Amino acid sequence: MESNAYPSSRKLTVEDYLKFEETSDVRHEFRDGQVYAMAGGTVNHNLLVDNVKDGLKTGIKGRGCRVFSENMKVEAVRGIYMPYPDVVVACHPFDLRGDNLIIRQPRVLVEVLSKSTAYVDRGFKWQRYRRMPSLWYYLLVDQYTMAVELFSRIEETDEWINTVYELPTDVIVMPRLDLELTMEAIYDGITLIPDEEESGLEGLE
Repeated sequence: MESNAYPSSRKLTVEDYLKFEETSDVRHEFRDGQVYAMAGGTVNHNLLVDNVKDGLKTGIKGRGCRVFSENMKVEAVRGIYMPYPDVVVACHPFDLRGDNLIIRQPRVLVEVLSKSTAYVDRGFKWQRYRRMPSLWYYLLVDQYTMAVELFSRIEETDEWINTVYELPTDVIVMPRLDLELTMEAIYDGITLIPDEEESGLEGLE
């Protein structure tokens, strides 16, 4: 969910970016010295984020992990790329310090797809997320049809398995966290709007 880069005559350092972000009214991704303003999302986008976050919070309760949505930066590539994933599960004590600004060792990252971000979420972001040693699961949630993709890292490797869920009765399983999410819960209360009816909203996310 990004718009144009913030005007700058030079590349920003990470320290510049963090200082700028502290006083900004709008969130920005950091990418190789440039910042990109984050636009708002549709009602369905926000509802899906809430549903996924609620399901993850229930599933990991009491396990020393925490769930964040949309307002926590993740250092996907050290010093180079810091996006704001839609939902993040973090378990490392350093990441969970009360004064921490950046998640560096996420276990789960979630992106809710829109027409304008699907290509980036499946391509640019995924290419960088998958290289994070701490990451176990990457979840892509479609907001136009009932469809969820789960990328699961094979333990002790850099190989991933892709599983697609499309039925209300499907259960998304994340065994390394002993966690399950149901498709019914993710799409609870959501009235799906087919992609072709969203053409006038493409620039909003």
